Order: sequence, then C-alpha cells, then structure tokens
Amino acid sequence: MSGNDAADDDSRESSDPPAIDDDVFTYDGGRVDPGESANIRYGISETYLGDPVRIPVTIINGDHPGPTAFLSAAAHGDELNGIEVVREVAHDWDHAELHGTLVCLPVMNVPGFLAQERYLPIYDRDLNRSFPGREGSTSARRMAHRIFTNFIEPCDFGIDFHTSTRGRTNMLHARANMDDPGAARVACAFSSHVIIAGQGPSGTLRREATDAGVPTVTIEMGEAHRFQRRLIDRALTGVASVFAEFGLHPGAAVHWPGWRTVIDSDDEKTWLRADAGGIVDMKHGRGSLVEEGDVICTITNPFKEKEDIVTVEAPFTGLIVGVLENPVVYPGNPLCHLVGLEPDTRTALENDRTGSRTGSRSQLPM
Repeated sequence: MSGNDAADDDSRESSDPPAIDDDVFTYDGGRVDPGESANIRYGISETYLGDPVRIPVTIINGDHPGPTAFLSAAAHGDELNGIEVVREVAHDWDHAELHGTLVCLPVMNVPGFLAQERYLPIYDRDLNRSFPGREGSTSARRMAHRIFTNFIEPCDFGIDFHTSTRGRTNMLHARANMDDPGAARVACAFSSHVIIAGQGPSGTLRREATDAGVPTVTIEMGEAHRFQRRLIDRALTGVASVFAEFGLHPGAAVHWPGWRTVIDSDDEKTWLRADAGGIVDMKHGRGSLVEEGDVICTITNPFKEKEDIVTVEAPFTGLIVGVLENPVVYPGNPLCHLVGLEPDTRTALENDRTGSRTGSRSQLPM
C-alpha cells in the first residue's frame, strides 16, 4: 500500500468526530478548554444593512471540574442593574479556584440596549417572551434560539437578572418554580428575603430553561435605566452564595438572609391599581411593611380638592415588593405589589430591622 493509500485508509478509520472532553465548553463556532477563558462577541442576527448583531459573552472554564452555570442580564434592554452584576462576576472576581464553568451574558438584548428600550426595536417584540426560540421564525425567536442553544442548554443552572419596568421599582427578590427541586435550590441559595413562586409566563428564559432541565431563577432588583449600587452589591452576595451551594467556589459559605418568605399562592399577593387618574402621593417605599388599613398612597387632581382625593389602603398586612416611581396614573395603572407575611416571618423581619438599626446585623437593601 502506498503512503497516500495509507493516509486515505487512516482517514476512513477516523471519520467520526473526535470525542470532546466533558469539561470542555463548546458552542457553535468555538470551544473553551479547562483553565481557559474567552471574551467573545457572538452573532445572533443582522441589521438592515447586513451588519452582524453580536452579544458579548464571557466564558470562564475553571481548572477543576464542576457544574456549568450561566448568569444573564438585559433581556430587556433598559434593565441595567444586572449588567453590572454579571460584569463584576466575570471580570472582577478571582476565579483561580473555580470548580466548573461560568457563562456570563451581560447584555442579551443588544438592539434594545443600544436604543435604551425594553423590547427589541424591530416590531417591538419582547425577547423574554421568545425563548427557547426557533430557527425560521420571527427575528426575536431566531435571536432567542441562538442564545438558548449555544449558551443556556449546556448549563446545569442559571440566574437571570431583571429590574422593574420604567416608572416602577422592585425590592430585590427571586422568582422561581419552587415545584422544581433544582430551581428551588438556586432560589433558596440566592438568599433573598422574598421568593415569589411560579413557573413564569411562557417564553420567559427562566421558565423555558427550567422546563429544558436547566433550573433557572429570575432576580428582580430596582428600576430601569440606572445602576443602583446597594442592590448590585446585595445581588453579588446572592451569586456568591449560590456558587458556594453548588460547589463552584468550594470553601465559601452559603448566606442566610435572616428571614425569608415564599409566596406560592395568589391569595398572598396582589397588585393594587389606581381607580382614578391623577397625581400620586406615595406614603411607603419598596420593602416597607404595612398594616391592613394603612394608607399606601393618595391620588389627587391638580387642584387637590378634598372631595376628589382618592385614598388607597392596604387590604392586608404585608410587604411592598414593587412600587410606583412615576407619580402620575391613569385608572388601572399599578400602584404597588403587596405580598402577605406569616406572623413568624413578620416577627423575624421586625427583629432583623431592629438589629440593623442597633448595629448587630448588617442591613441589606430592599
């Protein structure tokens, strides 16, 4: 057999693709081996001019084996707090002893981010109602498909960061399908005071990823269009706690927030909405504990005529998780998101805040 024949024979015998080590992270177009990291701009679509729409992705593959986790933010382009959380984890933390792989997606909705809009500017579509996406479908679903198949499906769990929409603000809390053991584990490890249970709407990243076997939670924190440093720092504490729980940073401690409530029934939460249009005078902020019958806000017309003042009272004792920031409303506009508390939880909350004021505990931002 000639040398060329031998080469051809070897080629036939090795026609199957080479096996990939389980510790190697692969995506369409590249790979990141253990001990390596990569900053990539990954194409997910094209503009009207045919230029690529690319999202930033940082992949850090530790020297040691372990789980693969993703952190994502800005599925809504104007929700900025999570961007800084993901960037700091990717680029400011020491990952020398990382056990596993981190996939960091600080800005998923690049067109919305560039326009500082919540939705994709093209046809006003919501990227966070488009997962897991589909090839050959709408622009939003094609983008979602590229993100989901390359950077979400290969992971073992994930954390997706959001803020409230413009004109409102949220205290930091987790949203998770608490019937899924993996998602419940991530949510509890994140150590937020409040967990709102539920699958989430169809097409959201957390629901579709969890259904696909990648337990994922949403973290809500603050308001759109700004960095809020205290909330960002609190979220970083939560991420570190999750990494400790899942062994990505061995030796680190899981954080306990001091008290926690899990809201798993519609009877335990409500959105209070305006029954009149006007100008709102909000009496309580996010994270406030209100008693049944407390005045949450008043709504007045430009003349502040007493007979036209509308008073909005708390229907039950609870915690204000989300609250209006823009002080003008139409009838039906949301005023605040109120969740109920069990007596034991309320006592723990009050003790925690008393301890914070006396300096016996570090105060966590709401």
